Amino acid sequence: MKTQFLWPVRVYYEDTDAGGVVYHANYLKFFERARTERLRNLGFEQNELRGSHGVLFVVRSVRLEYLKSARFNDELLVTAEVRELRRASMVFEQEIRRDGRDGEKICEASVRIACLNDDDLRPAAMPDFLLQRIKDVL
Repeated sequence: MKTQFLWPVRVYYEDTDAGGVVYHANYLKFFERARTERLRNLGFEQNELRGSHGVLFVVRSVRLEYLKSARFNDELLVTAEVRELRRASMVFEQEIRRDGRDGEKICEASVRIACLNDDDLRPAAMPDFLLQRIKDVL
């Protein structure tokens, strides 16, 4: 059984609105950080993929569902699991849950990431070693 990837996030004052609730756009930042850390956990730094292999990743689409509010000083856990893998794209299914005994789900997202050529920003195939490593953990 594969272990789920979890990235801890604490809600800081700067993440919230005047009411102390996480501002809606900041959930996207939490998801982005978890995807970056997921790739790092697999052994890939995005700046190295760009510099050595001429590819970069961009968000192509996002489906986001807000379920509950996170508040200042909450401790959250963010998941980042690849659910679909193609030559030039992948889909991450992600959740944000409150850390602790109830694990209440706060937000969920499906994020399609496209692989682009660094030179012309056109779709590009991911390097084979990257594709294989991601397949190994699916």
